Amino acid sequence: MEIRSLTRSEAERRGALLKVERYDVDIDLTGLADGPEVRCVSTVAFSCREPGAETFVDCAAEVRSATLNGRSLTSTADGRIALPALAGHNVLRVESVQADTTTGEGVHRAIDPADGEVYVWMSFEPDEARFVWACFDQPDLKAPHAFTVTAPSAWTVTSNSGDPRIEELESARRWTFPDTPPLSTYNTVVNAGPFHEIRREADGHDLGIYARRSLAPILERDADELFTLTRQGLAFFGEVFAMPFPQRKYDQVFVPEFGGAMENYGCVTWSDAFLRRATPTPAESELLAKVLLHEMAHMWFGNIVTMRWWDDLWLNEAFAEFACHWAAERATRYTDAWASHLAGGKLKAYLSDQGPVSHPIHQPIHDVAQAASIFDNITYPKGASVLQQLKTYVGEERFRVGMTAYFARHAWGSATLQDLIDALSEASGRDLDTWRTAWLATAGTDRFSLERDGDTVTLVAADTPRPQVLAVGAYSRNGKDGGDGGDGSNGGSNDPSGEVLERRALVRVEVTQTRTPVTGLPTEADLDVLLINDEDLTFATTRPDPATRDAFFLAAAQLPTAISRGVATATVWDMLTTGEATAAEAGRSITAVLTAETSDAVIEPYLTLAANIAELWAPEDERAGLTAAVAEACRRLAADPGRRQVALRGLARVATTPDDLTWLREQAGDDVDLLWRTLVREAELGGDVSSESALLLERDPDPDAWVRALTVRAALPDPAAKEEVWQRLAVDRAVPINSVGQVAAAFWRPDQDALLTPYAQHYLDSIPDLHRGGMIPAMVFAGQLFPPHAVDPAYIEEAQKAAHEAAPVVRNTLLERSDTVKRMLHSRGTSTDR
Repeated sequence: MEIRSLTRSEAERRGALLKVERYDVDIDLTGLADGPEVRCVSTVAFSCREPGAETFVDCAAEVRSATLNGRSLTSTADGRIALPALAGHNVLRVESVQADTTTGEGVHRAIDPADGEVYVWMSFEPDEARFVWACFDQPDLKAPHAFTVTAPSAWTVTSNSGDPRIEELESARRWTFPDTPPLSTYNTVVNAGPFHEIRREADGHDLGIYARRSLAPILERDADELFTLTRQGLAFFGEVFAMPFPQRKYDQVFVPEFGGAMENYGCVTWSDAFLRRATPTPAESELLAKVLLHEMAHMWFGNIVTMRWWDDLWLNEAFAEFACHWAAERATRYTDAWASHLAGGKLKAYLSDQGPVSHPIHQPIHDVAQAASIFDNITYPKGASVLQQLKTYVGEERFRVGMTAYFARHAWGSATLQDLIDALSEASGRDLDTWRTAWLATAGTDRFSLERDGDTVTLVAADTPRPQVLAVGAYSRNGKDGGDGGDGSNGGSNDPSGEVLERRALVRVEVTQTRTPVTGLPTEADLDVLLINDEDLTFATTRPDPATRDAFFLAAAQLPTAISRGVATATVWDMLTTGEATAAEAGRSITAVLTAETSDAVIEPYLTLAANIAELWAPEDERAGLTAAVAEACRRLAADPGRRQVALRGLARVATTPDDLTWLREQAGDDVDLLWRTLVREAELGGDVSSESALLLERDPDPDAWVRALTVRAALPDPAAKEEVWQRLAVDRAVPINSVGQVAAAFWRPDQDALLTPYAQHYLDSIPDLHRGGMIPAMVFAGQLFPPHAVDPAYIEEAQKAAHEAAPVVRNTLLERSDTVKRMLHSRGTSTDR
């Protein structure tokens, strides 16, 4: 029998019927030391508003026994236990065992290949707590949780509440944690293993970070940065929400084989892939900061105040994504966080919002399985951008006042979108109902252009626009030395042309109709570029007017700030993805921006974008030329010591000549990371690198270095290597989840179509099973394994047809990825002649 997914109507009925008073959960992890089993006893005290009614409790683990008020219960195979004849007050006790701790949901047992040590993590969003113990697994039934955990003596156990009482047993230890505050089941956690632990005091908080022992040197290396960011984030959010984090202890646990990070209250779980084995690049360091702040923002938005149902999942995630950029910019050294958002996630959101999976940000969610399908680019980066626009629309101070009222009003309970809108409306004095309908209930992206008639400038929307505030920047050339660009940069003087643009005016306009006059700009004779959505205040695409189109592509690199260059780059990218610009045009423009860029936050994203255009979007006869241009840009960037690491990594991806490869080896020296990257490229080009790969594997201290060696094999144009890698990657799923993309990218290489065609079919054959293992694996395998090469439009149609029979999370991921590859195929067939 299929495990049933909770529907909204079922959750509403159960939420109206029950009040959960507390959970007492006894967890036995001792069987995981050398076996697969987690044993749990869940005791739930709850009241029923209609004595005599019946409902059910969720439990998708194997039920060994279940009693309600002392009466035995019978479980079924659909993940539910019926609870008949409820009393006014009830006590439920369920003993359960979860033995699928390798590929199952909710709990995972990982073995460190470096030393054979076992680590255990739990992660429950959206409704995976039920796979470990019995619970009412829906977000609005919040209750205190008391965890008692028995684990091997050498293990450390972490959970939501701090300062457990630890008892020594005969061959184990028992950890008894204090009650948590009222939490949703998906906000709870237990992690365990022989962790390396570091603790610091900061502003009255007891901060802890943990990692497997084989990564202790890396955790020690990153400890100062992690503690600094944690202190800065807790201070910022405590101030702007007028609610300090209410628990003294705040832990962050880095674990193997975990996807991303999870905002468990007071005990965030991370993938230890965020502990970079090589020295982090500026972009990697900033990503660490933003993820840390994203998960921290959830302490307030998600944990303290929780959405009532999953239709407001977007608000949970979008708010955390918005808040992490807000905090990074205001409270940390990562002051270009919004520029990197524009260079990364926002470009993905523009593409997704114009494809087959576009949907309103806020939409009805029938059941939890559907909720799992909207952890996407609409929910995260578009949602964050829309909240940034909302802050602009009502004003930052009034936005803060509204948020403060919202948290004060709903702390430790559940709330809806309307509750937030009401708080912000009261604080701002603006009726936000029209804003809400236009932005949150309507799919798609606004598009703006400008009309110029002499000195009269009009902002024109392609369709009926949403209400919003945006800015138009006016720029003119200012010789070869533009001075300070306003972002701490040198005004873009790295641009090889030597020309820069100086902003002469910035005009904010409030859009309420299709045509909006823009007043206050300099005369036409004094202008070279008008930049729509300067400062990136809204979520909208733009177009230059046809007369200045080509000049706009050239001018992108000459704009003076990271944000202004980013807005222009977003336009260029959007024109490529919609077929209005060629890969050659877009590649040249973005490579020029890359060379001129002064912000470390966006160098790496732009380098990735330029390489992607050359590799994935360019026609075959233009690929080599665009790749060579990116390689040359990398060589120039490598002359700057601050950008050398990023530039050499980029060159390792696009190197094509023997000179490039020889030079890379010379530059690498003892840099193991760069040597692996160079070997992948040499393998792709047909070099015999097997012996060198084996030697490098022996000297690499990374416990997961075998994945790097597998990546080298994945790139080889060799049938046996492709078969081996596909088996381990796609069939056995032996590759850690955070490395699947790395190995898959090396596997699907251009100019290897004859070798790859059978695996394109294998992907189609695998679609019915891609959902196994839960939400994160489903998204990763459906998206990362989709072939960008060895396919044609007929294949895309077949994949999209198969998607409609797949689980919701697979369907949406597959449709989105297939649409992107369809656009790539169109671009590859487009001539550079216009």
